[in-house]
Amino acid sequence: METFIAITAIILGVVGIIGSVAPGLPGPPLSWVGMLIIYIWGNGTNSAGEPVSTTLLLVWLGIVIVVSILDYIVPAYFTKLTGGTKYGGWGAIIGLFVGLIYPPLGMILGSLLGAFAGELIFAGQDPAVSVKSAIGAFLGFMFGTGLKLICSAVMLFYIVIYAF
Repeated sequence: METFIAITAIILGVVGIIGSVAPGLPGPPLSWVGMLIIYIWGNGTNSAGEPVSTTLLLVWLGIVIVVSILDYIVPAYFTKLTGGTKYGGWGAIIGLFVGLIYPPLGMILGSLLGAFAGELIFAGQDPAVSVKSAIGAFLGFMFGTGLKLICSAVMLFYIVIYAF
């Protein structure tokens, strides 16, 4: 039974990392659920023989909440910072979905081109302003994705440490 719990928690941690990049999957929350499973049902300890603490679990819950909120705020902030509009942000998201056909390069280029097209076509921006806004939207997306990846990767590390 302990092996099943450990494998389930690790799978959630890995899916959390995938969800940090792939849209539609809540990456860090899935990784946190993996930690929660180890806390509730797992009898694992770290190398010092200590079980998962409630403090560790609650601190990571707070980090997951902050990162999840920042994931929505940061791309919009970067887009606005570079003179973009909401159309650039929406274009980046749509481009990301289209780019899922050829991950990861398609996701990156799709996000960048989508933001550019949104600014150029729907916002009526000048091409030079559209490029600047697209880069801002793309950088915001990458920053948010990076935060989620780091958060999920560290939680997976904790899951592995406490699972075995």
